[in-house]
Amino acid sequence: MNKSSVYGLTLNQLIAWLGERGHKKFRAAQVWDWLYRKRVTDFAEMTDVHPECVRLLSEHFAISVLIEHLRQESADGTIKFLFKLTDGNLIETVLMRHKFGLSVCVTTQVGCNIGCSFCASGLLAKSRDLSAGEIVGQIMKVQLHLDQAGRGEKVSHIVVMGIGEPFDNFVNMTDFINVVKDHKGLAIGARHITVSTSGLAGKIIEFADSDLNVNLAISLHAPNDELRTRIMKINRAIPLNQLMQAIDYYLEKTKRRITLEYILLKDVNDRTEHALELAELVGHRRPLANVNLIPYNPVDEHSQYQRSEQESITAFYDTLKKQGVSCSVRLEHGTDIDAACGQLRSKQIKQSIG
Repeated sequence: MNKSSVYGLTLNQLIAWLGERGHKKFRAAQVWDWLYRKRVTDFAEMTDVHPECVRLLSEHFAISVLIEHLRQESADGTIKFLFKLTDGNLIETVLMRHKFGLSVCVTTQVGCNIGCSFCASGLLAKSRDLSAGEIVGQIMKVQLHLDQAGRGEKVSHIVVMGIGEPFDNFVNMTDFINVVKDHKGLAIGARHITVSTSGLAGKIIEFADSDLNVNLAISLHAPNDELRTRIMKINRAIPLNQLMQAIDYYLEKTKRRITLEYILLKDVNDRTEHALELAELVGHRRPLANVNLIPYNPVDEHSQYQRSEQESITAFYDTLKKQGVSCSVRLEHGTDIDAACGQLRSKQIKQSIG
């Protein structure tokens, strides 16, 4: 039987697990330090931990359950990792270099059932959720890669925007956040972590009540129900009115800014009238909302969509700004490799089948 990853335990869960087996709290602190500060890859390397504690951990857990299957490196420094899980499934993780630091985009599910019509992540249906340990393991694999490079670099930011819908794997996703932001471990600041959702209204409310204090991004992509339903089937179940009510709850409860993500699709949602409609939708939320315009990365299987022309992107941006809406255009990373999320995984699976 495959062992689960010890990375899946929060510090409190590790304290409780060891405590139930007769080990005091300081043992968990020792193990935590070895895992996230010293970053060992074998329990046997925990030289100052009691041998019985090491034996127990080795018997019940693995440290990492991910194997690097493939790596693509871009000229701009972006690295896309394809990891194999113990059951043979493949997931993607991306390291991006910014002026403000090193950001990692993590995956939360094997496949995706949200089914956005422009997205490579949904080309293959969800087969299962990732465990918290498999999500944390992505960060650790990237950090170990940086450690081996010997330049003293550390992951400083995390975006939960890879394959899958994070809020459809809510408990494991929140455990992951509690692990990576723990100040005795990786100590990645809450304000440096962003979770993206396609708009699960109930989970947005639960997220607001969770006091995780990390950033929230909403995949909006259309300013009205007719268009959003056409390109995002989730809008049939959770229309814009319901989504915006949940966003209002989040803004009122947390007083934190929110990001509205908007992929620009040529002649679909990128015209001036769409920008004006979007500004109206943002409405009273302007002080706490930023629209992030995303140039589309074409996907072979979604050939009905093309990237918006640069002049259309500029005009859309200018229209929003004139309407008093805070907005930005996302900087692109890895355009010379399989840039769209889920694209590399889909290609590899097709090749193995073929």
